Amino acid sequence: MVEFRVDRAGGLPAYLQLVRQVKEALRLGWLRPGDRLPTVRDVVGTSGVNANTVLKAYRELEFAGLVEARQGAGTFVKAGLGTVDPEVMAELRAGLADWVAKARTAGLENEDVDALLRVVLAEEGVEIA
Repeated sequence: MVEFRVDRAGGLPAYLQLVRQVKEALRLGWLRPGDRLPTVRDVVGTSGVNANTVLKAYRELEFAGLVEARQGAGTFVKAGLGTVDPEVMAELRAGLADWVAKARTAGLENEDVDALLRVVLAEEGVEIA
């Protein structure tokens, strides 16, 4: 099950942070069709956001066709986003974790890592917001 984290200092609204985290969990294979999302009450308790914020995020995910709300049962994953074998994804994640450790040893901060990633993606023709 996904455990939500909300960065109040970040510029992204809390509901979009929740949406992003669900999408990331779907891409990484941590959530799969049929899995139940945490209840609104649980998310409010662990992340400290307002219940309306959680509901807004869940509605956004439902509108995107990724989850479905079942009356009295909760919100369940309806569709996945991951297209890569979970084992391959785990191997790539481990390699990236090693790279980040090397970057930290070299003195890079989050902004430096982000800048490098954006440059490499741009060189590949990928645009990120």
